[in-house]
Amino acid sequence: MVDRAGNDDRAGTADRADTEGRADVQDIRFDSGGERCAAWHLPGEGDAFLGEHGRPCVVLGHGFAGTRDSGLLPYAERFAAAGLDALVFDYRHFGASSGEPRQLVSIAGQHEDYRAAIACARSLEGVDPERIVLWGTSYAGGHVTAVGAADARLAAIISQVPAMDGLAVLRALAGYAGIGALARLAAAGLRDAASAARGGEPVTIPVVGAPGTLAVMSSEDAEPGYRAIVGPTWRNEVCARIMLGAGVYRPGLRAGELRCPLLVQAAVHDSVAPPSAAEAAAWRAKGRAEVRWYPVGHFDLYRGEPFERSVGDELYFLRRHLAGREQGGAATREGASRDAASQGAV
Repeated sequence: MVDRAGNDDRAGTADRADTEGRADVQDIRFDSGGERCAAWHLPGEGDAFLGEHGRPCVVLGHGFAGTRDSGLLPYAERFAAAGLDALVFDYRHFGASSGEPRQLVSIAGQHEDYRAAIACARSLEGVDPERIVLWGTSYAGGHVTAVGAADARLAAIISQVPAMDGLAVLRALAGYAGIGALARLAAAGLRDAASAARGGEPVTIPVVGAPGTLAVMSSEDAEPGYRAIVGPTWRNEVCARIMLGAGVYRPGLRAGELRCPLLVQAAVHDSVAPPSAAEAAAWRAKGRAEVRWYPVGHFDLYRGEPFERSVGDELYFLRRHLAGREQGGAATREGASRDAASQGAV
Protein backbone atom coordinates (compact mmCIF):
# COMPACT_ATOMS: atom_id res chain seq x y z
CA MET A 1 0.00 0.00 0.00
CA VAL A 2 1.33 3.43 -1.00
CA ASP A 3 0.15 6.51 0.81
CA ARG A 4 0.90 10.14 0.07
CA ALA A 5 2.42 12.00 3.02
CA GLY A 6 0.27 13.89 5.42
CA ASN A 7 -1.47 10.78 6.72
CA ASP A 8 1.37 9.67 9.00
CA ASP A 9 2.06 11.79 12.07
CA ARG A 10 5.60 10.40 12.37
CA ALA A 11 6.77 12.75 9.62
CA GLY A 12 8.21 15.76 11.40
CA THR A 13 9.12 19.20 10.17
CA ALA A 14 12.84 18.47 10.39
CA ASP A 15 12.43 15.51 8.06
CA ARG A 16 10.86 17.75 5.44
CA ALA A 17 13.54 20.44 5.63
CA ASP A 18 15.36 19.39 2.48
CA THR A 19 12.21 19.07 0.35
CA GLU A 20 9.68 21.56 1.75
CA GLY A 21 7.94 23.52 -0.94
CA ARG A 22 9.37 21.46 -3.79
CA ALA A 23 6.73 20.18 -6.19
CA ASP A 24 9.21 17.75 -7.74
CA VAL A 25 9.59 15.74 -4.49
CA GLN A 26 6.58 13.75 -3.29
CA ASP A 27 6.55 12.51 0.31
CA ILE A 28 4.95 9.06 0.48
CA ARG A 29 4.60 6.08 2.83
CA PHE A 30 4.52 2.36 2.20
CA ASP A 31 3.94 -0.67 4.42
CA SER A 32 6.73 -3.09 5.32
CA GLY A 33 6.42 -5.91 7.85
CA GLY A 34 3.90 -4.09 9.99
CA GLU A 35 5.82 -0.79 9.87
CA ARG A 36 5.39 2.35 7.80
CA CYS A 37 8.39 3.41 5.77
CA ALA A 38 8.81 7.03 4.72
CA ALA A 39 10.02 7.79 1.20
CA TRP A 40 10.58 10.58 -1.26
CA HIS A 41 9.47 10.03 -4.86
CA LEU A 42 11.10 12.16 -7.54
CA PRO A 43 9.40 11.73 -10.95
CA GLY A 44 11.70 11.63 -13.94
CA GLU A 45 11.99 14.64 -16.22
CA GLY A 46 11.85 14.51 -20.00
CA ASP A 47 11.61 11.49 -22.28
CA ALA A 48 15.19 10.17 -22.31
CA PHE A 49 14.24 6.92 -20.53
CA LEU A 50 10.52 6.91 -21.36
CA GLY A 51 9.37 3.64 -22.89
CA GLU A 52 6.11 2.01 -23.85
CA HIS A 53 5.42 1.04 -20.23
CA GLY A 54 6.76 4.13 -18.49
CA ARG A 55 10.06 5.20 -16.97
CA PRO A 56 12.56 3.18 -14.95
CA CYS A 57 12.74 3.85 -11.21
CA VAL A 58 15.87 3.81 -9.05
CA VAL A 59 15.23 2.68 -5.45
CA LEU A 60 17.82 4.21 -3.09
CA GLY A 61 18.63 3.04 0.44
CA HIS A 62 21.24 4.34 2.88
CA GLY A 63 24.19 2.71 4.55
CA PHE A 64 24.74 1.81 8.19
CA ALA A 65 22.41 3.79 10.49
CA GLY A 66 21.78 6.34 7.75
CA THR A 67 18.68 8.31 6.85
CA ARG A 68 17.23 9.43 3.53
CA ASP A 69 18.16 13.05 4.21
CA SER A 70 21.86 12.20 4.54
CA GLY A 71 23.53 12.42 1.16
CA LEU A 72 21.03 10.51 -0.98
CA LEU A 73 18.89 13.34 -2.37
CA PRO A 74 21.61 14.67 -4.72
CA TYR A 75 21.81 11.24 -6.38
CA ALA A 76 18.03 11.03 -6.69
CA GLU A 77 17.91 14.54 -8.18
CA ARG A 78 20.46 13.61 -10.82
CA PHE A 79 18.54 10.50 -11.74
CA ALA A 80 15.29 12.45 -12.02
CA ALA A 81 16.94 15.17 -14.10
CA ALA A 82 18.20 12.48 -16.48
CA GLY A 83 14.69 11.07 -16.93
CA LEU A 84 14.52 8.30 -14.31
CA ASP A 85 12.10 8.18 -11.42
CA ALA A 86 13.77 7.86 -8.01
CA LEU A 87 12.47 6.54 -4.70
CA VAL A 88 14.52 7.35 -1.57
CA PHE A 89 13.39 5.68 1.66
CA ASP A 90 14.10 5.42 5.38
CA TYR A 91 14.48 1.97 6.92
CA ARG A 92 12.20 1.01 9.78
CA HIS A 93 13.53 2.31 13.14
CA PHE A 94 15.22 5.27 11.40
CA GLY A 95 14.38 8.78 10.25
CA ALA A 96 10.69 9.35 9.52
CA SER A 97 9.79 5.65 9.35
CA SER A 98 8.08 3.84 12.22
CA GLY A 99 9.59 1.11 14.36
CA GLU A 100 10.64 0.66 17.98
CA PRO A 101 13.16 0.71 19.43
CA ARG A 102 14.63 3.60 17.50
CA GLN A 103 18.06 3.26 15.89
CA LEU A 104 17.85 -0.53 15.57
CA VAL A 105 19.73 -1.99 12.59
CA SER A 106 17.89 -5.16 11.62
CA ILE A 107 19.46 -6.75 8.56
CA ALA A 108 16.41 -8.93 7.90
CA GLY A 109 14.12 -5.95 8.47
CA GLN A 110 16.09 -3.72 6.10
CA HIS A 111 15.99 -6.44 3.45
CA GLU A 112 12.21 -6.56 3.87
CA ASP A 113 12.06 -2.78 3.60
CA TYR A 114 14.00 -2.91 0.32
CA ARG A 115 11.55 -5.48 -1.05
CA ALA A 116 8.62 -3.33 0.04
CA ALA A 117 10.24 -0.28 -1.57
CA ILE A 118 10.60 -2.24 -4.82
CA ALA A 119 6.90 -3.14 -4.67
CA CYS A 120 6.08 0.51 -3.99
CA ALA A 121 8.17 1.66 -6.95
CA ARG A 122 6.48 -0.86 -9.25
CA SER A 123 3.09 0.54 -8.26
CA LEU A 124 3.93 4.20 -8.92
CA GLU A 125 2.09 5.89 -11.76
CA GLY A 126 4.28 6.21 -14.84
CA VAL A 127 6.88 3.68 -13.68
CA ASP A 128 7.79 0.66 -15.80
CA PRO A 129 7.63 -2.24 -13.28
CA GLU A 130 10.15 -4.24 -15.30
CA ARG A 131 12.80 -1.50 -15.14
CA ILE A 132 13.45 -1.19 -11.43
CA VAL A 133 17.02 -0.44 -10.34
CA LEU A 134 18.39 -1.06 -6.85
CA TRP A 135 20.92 1.48 -5.56
CA GLY A 136 22.71 1.03 -2.26
CA THR A 137 25.69 2.62 -0.58
CA SER A 138 28.00 1.21 2.12
CA TYR A 139 25.95 -1.27 4.20
CA ALA A 140 23.17 -1.00 1.64
CA GLY A 141 25.68 -1.82 -1.08
CA GLY A 142 25.62 -5.28 0.44
CA HIS A 143 21.86 -5.23 0.96
CA VAL A 144 21.12 -4.63 -2.73
CA THR A 145 23.26 -7.65 -3.63
CA ALA A 146 21.43 -9.96 -1.23
CA VAL A 147 17.96 -8.60 -2.09
CA GLY A 148 18.74 -8.55 -5.80
CA ALA A 149 19.78 -12.19 -5.76
CA ALA A 150 16.17 -13.12 -4.99
CA ASP A 151 14.44 -10.86 -7.55
CA ALA A 152 14.82 -11.92 -11.17
CA ARG A 153 12.74 -8.98 -12.42
CA LEU A 154 15.26 -6.29 -11.47
CA ALA A 155 16.78 -4.41 -14.39
CA ALA A 156 20.09 -3.40 -12.76
CA ILE A 157 21.87 -2.94 -9.43
CA ILE A 158 24.30 -0.22 -8.31
CA SER A 159 26.48 -1.02 -5.30
CA GLN A 160 28.52 1.96 -4.10
CA VAL A 161 31.49 1.55 -1.68
CA PRO A 162 29.76 -1.64 -0.52
CA ALA A 163 30.19 -3.59 2.69
CA MET A 164 30.12 -6.97 0.96
CA ASP A 165 31.70 -9.01 3.75
CA GLY A 166 31.01 -8.42 7.44
CA LEU A 167 34.01 -10.47 8.49
CA ALA A 168 36.30 -8.30 6.37
CA VAL A 169 34.69 -5.17 7.87
CA LEU A 170 35.39 -6.39 11.42
CA ARG A 171 38.95 -7.23 10.49
CA ALA A 172 39.38 -3.70 9.17
CA LEU A 173 37.87 -2.30 12.38
CA ALA A 174 40.27 -4.36 14.49
CA GLY A 175 43.12 -3.10 12.32
CA TYR A 176 42.51 0.62 12.88
CA ALA A 177 40.85 0.52 16.33
CA GLY A 178 42.44 -2.55 17.91
CA ILE A 179 41.15 -5.91 19.14
CA GLY A 180 40.23 -4.29 22.45
CA ALA A 181 37.74 -1.97 20.72
CA LEU A 182 36.18 -4.93 18.94
CA ALA A 183 35.81 -6.73 22.27
CA ARG A 184 34.19 -3.68 23.91
CA LEU A 185 31.74 -3.34 21.03
CA ALA A 186 30.80 -7.00 21.36
CA ALA A 187 30.36 -6.56 25.12
CA ALA A 188 28.01 -3.65 24.49
CA GLY A 189 26.12 -5.85 22.06
CA LEU A 190 25.68 -8.52 24.72
CA ARG A 191 24.39 -5.94 27.22
CA ASP A 192 21.94 -4.63 24.64
CA ALA A 193 20.68 -8.10 23.77
CA ALA A 194 20.26 -8.94 27.47
CA SER A 195 18.36 -5.71 28.07
CA ALA A 196 16.09 -6.40 25.10
CA ALA A 197 15.37 -9.90 26.45
CA ARG A 198 14.26 -8.36 29.75
CA GLY A 199 12.14 -5.74 27.99
CA GLY A 200 14.54 -2.99 29.04
CA GLU A 201 15.87 0.09 27.28
CA PRO A 202 18.36 -0.37 24.43
CA VAL A 203 22.08 -0.08 25.04
CA THR A 204 23.41 2.18 22.29
CA ILE A 205 26.85 2.94 20.89
CA PRO A 206 27.97 5.77 18.59
CA VAL A 207 27.83 5.15 14.87
CA VAL A 208 31.01 7.18 14.29
CA GLY A 209 33.66 8.58 16.59
CA ALA A 210 37.15 9.99 16.63
CA PRO A 211 40.08 7.56 16.52
CA GLY A 212 40.56 5.98 19.91
CA THR A 213 36.91 6.36 20.96
CA LEU A 214 34.39 3.54 21.05
CA ALA A 215 32.20 3.61 17.93
CA VAL A 216 31.14 1.30 15.12
CA MET A 217 33.38 3.34 12.81
CA SER A 218 36.36 5.24 14.23
CA SER A 219 38.81 5.44 11.36
CA GLU A 220 40.51 8.77 10.68
CA ASP A 221 37.92 9.77 8.09
CA ALA A 222 34.79 8.21 9.62
CA GLU A 223 33.44 10.97 11.87
CA PRO A 224 34.26 13.99 9.66
CA GLY A 225 33.22 12.10 6.54
CA TYR A 226 29.86 10.92 7.86
CA ARG A 227 29.00 14.21 9.61
CA ALA A 228 29.66 16.10 6.37
CA ILE A 229 26.62 14.52 4.72
CA VAL A 230 24.12 13.95 7.55
CA GLY A 231 20.69 15.51 7.56
CA PRO A 232 18.45 16.68 10.42
CA THR A 233 16.96 13.26 11.22
CA TRP A 234 20.30 11.42 11.58
CA ARG A 235 21.39 10.40 15.07
CA ASN A 236 24.86 9.28 16.06
CA GLU A 237 23.74 6.18 17.93
CA VAL A 238 22.71 2.64 17.16
CA CYS A 239 21.47 -0.30 19.22
CA ALA A 240 24.63 -2.24 20.07
CA ARG A 241 23.17 -5.70 19.40
CA ILE A 242 24.02 -5.37 15.69
CA MET A 243 27.66 -6.04 16.62
CA LEU A 244 26.82 -9.62 17.60
CA GLY A 245 25.86 -10.67 14.08
CA ALA A 246 27.83 -8.24 11.94
CA GLY A 247 30.62 -10.68 11.15
CA VAL A 248 28.36 -13.37 9.69
CA TYR A 249 26.59 -10.99 7.30
CA ARG A 250 28.38 -11.62 4.00
CA PRO A 251 26.02 -10.55 1.20
CA GLY A 252 28.78 -10.56 -1.41
CA LEU A 253 28.70 -14.35 -1.36
CA ARG A 254 25.32 -14.16 -3.11
CA ALA A 255 26.56 -12.10 -6.05
CA GLY A 256 26.73 -15.24 -8.18
CA GLU A 257 22.94 -15.53 -7.96
CA LEU A 258 22.30 -12.17 -9.63
CA ARG A 259 20.51 -12.18 -12.98
CA CYS A 260 20.89 -8.53 -13.91
CA PRO A 261 23.83 -6.18 -14.55
CA LEU A 262 25.73 -5.03 -11.47
CA LEU A 263 27.83 -1.87 -11.10
CA VAL A 264 30.29 -2.00 -8.20
CA GLN A 265 31.91 1.32 -7.25
CA ALA A 266 34.94 0.78 -5.03
CA ALA A 267 37.05 3.33 -3.16
CA VAL A 268 40.76 2.53 -3.35
CA HIS A 269 41.45 4.01 0.10
CA ASP A 270 38.34 2.62 1.82
CA SER A 271 39.19 2.02 5.49
CA VAL A 272 35.68 0.89 6.47
CA ALA A 273 34.49 -1.51 3.75
CA PRO A 274 37.51 -3.30 2.26
CA PRO A 275 37.47 -2.86 -1.53
CA SER A 276 38.96 -6.34 -1.98
CA ALA A 277 35.64 -7.79 -0.78
CA ALA A 278 33.76 -5.63 -3.30
CA GLU A 279 36.01 -6.83 -6.09
CA ALA A 280 35.57 -10.46 -5.00
CA ALA A 281 31.78 -10.06 -5.11
CA ALA A 282 32.03 -8.64 -8.63
CA TRP A 283 33.98 -11.69 -9.75
CA ARG A 284 31.30 -13.95 -8.29
CA ALA A 285 28.68 -12.20 -10.43
CA LYS A 286 29.73 -14.39 -13.38
CA GLY A 287 30.34 -11.71 -15.98
CA ARG A 288 27.37 -9.54 -15.02
CA ALA A 289 29.43 -7.03 -13.06
CA GLU A 290 31.37 -3.89 -13.92
CA VAL A 291 33.78 -2.34 -11.43
CA ARG A 292 34.69 1.32 -11.17
CA TRP A 293 37.62 2.39 -8.99
CA TYR A 294 37.95 5.80 -7.32
CA PRO A 295 41.14 7.07 -5.62
CA VAL A 296 39.24 8.22 -2.51
CA GLY A 297 38.08 7.04 0.91
CA HIS A 298 34.80 5.50 2.01
CA PHE A 299 32.97 8.78 2.69
CA ASP A 300 34.23 10.85 -0.26
CA LEU A 301 31.85 9.89 -3.08
CA TYR A 302 28.94 11.95 -1.75
CA ARG A 303 30.37 15.40 -2.45
CA GLY A 304 32.40 17.44 -4.90
CA GLU A 305 34.30 15.97 -7.83
CA PRO A 306 34.10 12.35 -6.57
CA PHE A 307 30.30 12.69 -6.49
CA GLU A 308 30.22 14.06 -10.02
CA ARG A 309 32.37 11.20 -11.22
CA SER A 310 30.41 8.49 -9.43
CA VAL A 311 26.96 9.70 -10.48
CA GLY A 312 28.23 10.15 -14.04
CA ASP A 313 29.40 6.55 -14.09
CA GLU A 314 26.05 5.42 -12.72
CA LEU A 315 24.10 7.23 -15.43
CA TYR A 316 26.43 5.87 -18.11
CA PHE A 317 25.78 2.36 -16.78
CA LEU A 318 22.01 2.86 -16.67
CA ARG A 319 21.73 4.38 -20.14
CA ARG A 320 23.24 1.25 -21.64
CA HIS A 321 21.46 -1.41 -19.62
CA LEU A 322 18.02 0.15 -19.28
CA ALA A 323 17.80 0.95 -22.97
CA GLY A 324 18.49 -2.69 -23.78
CA ARG A 325 15.85 -3.79 -21.28
CA GLU A 326 13.15 -1.59 -22.81
CA GLN A 327 13.80 -3.00 -26.26
CA GLY A 328 13.20 -6.49 -24.92
CA GLY A 329 16.71 -7.76 -25.53
CA ALA A 330 19.46 -8.67 -23.14
CA ALA A 331 21.54 -5.61 -22.36
CA THR A 332 25.16 -6.21 -23.23
CA ARG A 333 28.20 -5.05 -21.32
CA GLU A 334 30.56 -2.83 -23.22
CA GLY A 335 34.22 -3.59 -22.76
CA ALA A 336 35.26 -0.08 -23.70
CA SER A 337 36.12 2.21 -20.83
CA ARG A 338 35.76 5.97 -20.60
CA ASP A 339 38.62 6.12 -18.18
CA ALA A 340 40.87 3.10 -18.09
CA ALA A 341 42.60 4.38 -14.97
CA SER A 342 39.46 4.13 -12.86
CA GLN A 343 37.10 1.72 -14.63
CA GLY A 344 37.06 -1.90 -15.51
CA ALA A 345 34.78 -4.89 -16.03
CA VAL A 346 34.96 -8.42 -14.68
